[in-house]
Order: sequence, then C-alpha cells, then structure tokens
Amino acid sequence: MYVRTTEVRGDPARIDDGLRLVREEIYPAVSAMDGCAGMSLLVDRQTGRCIATTSWRSEDAMLANVGAVRPLRERVEQSVGSTSGSQVHQWEVAVVHRDHAAPDGACARLTWLNGDPSMMDRAIDVYRMAILPQIQELDGFCSSSLMVDRETGRVAGTVAFDSRRALEASRDAAMRIREQAVRELGATIDDVEEMEIAFAHLHVPEMA
Repeated sequence: MYVRTTEVRGDPARIDDGLRLVREEIYPAVSAMDGCAGMSLLVDRQTGRCIATTSWRSEDAMLANVGAVRPLRERVEQSVGSTSGSQVHQWEVAVVHRDHAAPDGACARLTWLNGDPSMMDRAIDVYRMAILPQIQELDGFCSSSLMVDRETGRVAGTVAFDSRRALEASRDAAMRIREQAVRELGATIDDVEEMEIAFAHLHVPEMA
C-alpha cells in the first residue's frame, strides 16, 4: 500500500468548509479512481493546518492519478482559504496496527523523523518490534501506522487516540518512546503535531 499526503494551511474559521467539501465531493471523486482505497483528513482548528491523505493499492496507481488529483487538491486549498498552496509527499505504508476504529472526537499525534535512507528496513523493524508494543499499551489507543520514504530517509508515524484527553495524557510516555527511537536509529525529529481526526476512511489493512 502507498499513500499521498497533502499538507495545507488555511483560515481556521474555514476548516468546516473544507471538511464539508471533502465529505461531499472530494472523497467520492477520489475513491472512484482506479486503485484508490480511501481517504482521511486531519485538522488543527487553531492553526488552520490540514493534512489530507489518500491511500492506494499500488505505487503505480498512486502515480497514475497524479494529474486527476491535482484539481481536487486545488479545490480544497480554495475552500480553506489557503494562500500558500500545498506540500505533497508520497509514502510507502510499512506498518499498520488497528485496535479499533477511531470514534467521533478521536485525535492523532504525528511524528516525522529524518534518518539514513539505508536504515529504512531497520527503522521498520524497530518500530514493529520495539516501538509499537509500547504505543498500543497507552490508554485510549486506537491505531498506529508508519510510513516511509526510502529515497529521502524520511519517516512519518501516526498514533490515533479515542479522545483529545487520552492524547494529551500520553504526551510524556510518547516523548520517552520517541527518544528511544531516535537513539536506536540515529535519526532526528523533524516535527511532532497533534491533530483532530476529522474524516477517517483511509481503509488501509492491518500490516503489523
């Protein structure tokens, strides 16, 4: 499985406009494309940042639909009042573990790491064997995923929780787990962000 993420920053007051567009028009259009498995949308209502993710059954399918997705992306940018465009990244899905579906009010913590591209297989093994067992013991845990870019050495991990309260309560433990990952992989942390799961229909199967 592969995913394409689109990061856009808009007007916080227009987040619901973007979400409505995704639900009513963008998701039906994207999910009808050959090879598309689903879509999700994470939002930060304070900063206006949104991350839309589409999942694809193969890399070929993801790449073949680049042109078709572009105008849809531009519509989302307009709907949320973005003036700076989008950042688009393409990833291989390496690990997915789901305890249960994310309920209404669920939130997620996203962590981006940067490391040696030659260490990608080791990063996946460390996440699967050492990091994931700790994450899934956190109160309110819903699911976790790891995405990798083998060319650049960039890694993105997402952990979903039942509620904002559970997310916030896990911060200290999550920091310790991140520090362990950095030590074992010799990686650096690019960013950590906490966001609301506004739309969850990514449909990526278990890959633990």
